[in-house]
Amino acid sequence: MLSEGPEAVPLEKNSLAMLLHVKFMKMIVITGMILVSPFIRAQQPITVAVFSEATTIPFTSVLNSPIHPGVQFGTELNWKKGHRFRTYPSINVGYMFHKNLFQGVYANAELGFDFVTSFGLNLKSKLGLGYLRTYTTQQEYQLKDGQYESKRDTGNSRFMPSVALGIGYNLHKNDPFSPELFTLYQSWLEYPYSPGFIPIMTHTNIQFGGKFYISKKQSK
Repeated sequence: MLSEGPEAVPLEKNSLAMLLHVKFMKMIVITGMILVSPFIRAQQPITVAVFSEATTIPFTSVLNSPIHPGVQFGTELNWKKGHRFRTYPSINVGYMFHKNLFQGVYANAELGFDFVTSFGLNLKSKLGLGYLRTYTTQQEYQLKDGQYESKRDTGNSRFMPSVALGIGYNLHKNDPFSPELFTLYQSWLEYPYSPGFIPIMTHTNIQFGGKFYISKKQSK
């Protein structure tokens, strides 16, 4: 990818892209483990999800190709729970890789609202707000003194408001510590994207994940 300048050169792949991809994955796994460890001891669940990201208009398509992979780790906090409804905040960290465009790390907070059925199925919705740091997956060049030189990518900061709809299923419907499998369709905005040209970019994620309790001790 080229920086602004009077001339341009062909786009080249970054030879370090795969190494950076692995580096970011390791960083997110370690950060996720650090994030959830205190909640495990506090009998809070951990959530793990994999997803495919796409730059598309929300609610116009569900499954898109090719797959741009991502992974997310998080936890949910207890707040309000009724006979059929459950409201809860959650916090997450994640990583996504969109080939030939960007890779990004993010942290977000969400407010979830579940409608709970008697047979274990949960209708899920979430509103979220997060911070995204993106890095190019291409080599960048800058014209300096008549020659093109490799330019270091320091990343870009974005806000990422989101909304998600989906379903979940409790494997043991009468167990308060039941594992839950879920799938979510998440729509989110990347802002600012390219000020003066494309201010906002829309994205969608299809998530498949699970919620698990490590500590299951009942409170006395």
